[in-house]
Amino acid sequence: MKCSIPSLLGLIHVLLSSREGNAFSLQQASVRRQPTSTSTALLAKHNSSRRRDFFSAVKRVFIGTGGAVVVSRGIPAAFAEDAAPVGKVVEISIANLDGEPGKTGTIRIQLKPEWAPRGVARFEELVGTGFYDGCRFFRVLPGFIAQFGITGDPNVMSKWRSSSIPDDPVKVSNTRGTVVFATAGPNTRTTQIFINTRDQGNGFLDKQGFSPFGEVIEGMDIVEKLYAGYGEGAPSGKGPNQGLIQAKGNEYLEAQYPKLSFISKASIAK
Repeated sequence: MKCSIPSLLGLIHVLLSSREGNAFSLQQASVRRQPTSTSTALLAKHNSSRRRDFFSAVKRVFIGTGGAVVVSRGIPAAFAEDAAPVGKVVEISIANLDGEPGKTGTIRIQLKPEWAPRGVARFEELVGTGFYDGCRFFRVLPGFIAQFGITGDPNVMSKWRSSSIPDDPVKVSNTRGTVVFATAGPNTRTTQIFINTRDQGNGFLDKQGFSPFGEVIEGMDIVEKLYAGYGEGAPSGKGPNQGLIQAKGNEYLEAQYPKLSFISKASIAK
């Protein structure tokens, strides 16, 4: 059943007018007849029954439109799905774009707790502690992903390596621009993040348990400028070795992979 909001409001007006008019007539009759306590009780019961019939009718009309409609004075009616919770926005300032010192940009990530509440909570925690400040994008594979999330301080990294969180069910696909925790298997998410960059998305990751927790809403052009010249990491390629990053931090990366783009500051937008 399809019904416009104006027609629904008109129907309510008609129903209200009808019910209120009937109640008013009954009240007038009760004054003229000076009812006994018994007739008053019967009248109250009758009015109560009519009110239940009215609200039941209104409920059937609104549910039958295909969505729950909320009516409030001065506020347009809206479908329930339009009132979905909205998470925070994280701003990430990036330096060394295209491997060039002084070339910077910013990306904005909309967090989606309705997609992956555990993932959102962990990411917010890490951003709030400054964990990602100084992190390099150590694995940038054009047409696939851009990965970061190993802090430059080995002492800090050692505290988080075993601090895994339970998985979130995969509720949305790994489309281009979605932001996802990297894993080493079920329930192993810690700090590493990747951004899907493939135009067609990486839907094959869905069945592997990779659950997006946010999406880039500004700056995908900046993501495309992350330095990718080192290729895949060791041992498959000549790029940075994740084990050595964890053990030696940015000292290792700055010496051997100086062109890597990196996060200068990550913060919750206000």
